[in-house]
Amino acid sequence: MYVCICFAVTDVELRDCIGEGARTVEEIGDACGAGTGCGTCLDRVDVLLAAELAPSVMSELPLSA
Repeated sequence: MYVCICFAVTDVELRDCIGEGARTVEEIGDACGAGTGCGTCLDRVDVLLAAELAPSVMSELPLSA
């Protein structure tokens, strides 16, 4: 799915940027251009960034019952 139409950035590309160390919307823009055109995608970029960086609910569960 395209996240940024201006620069044809997909959600997979955006996740790759995050995996390579991008931690802010600005760093995402520097890495792949997403969010640096018209700005319509900034909310989507922010949501994907937060989702990728949020700790997993599974990590909070005990290792044994």
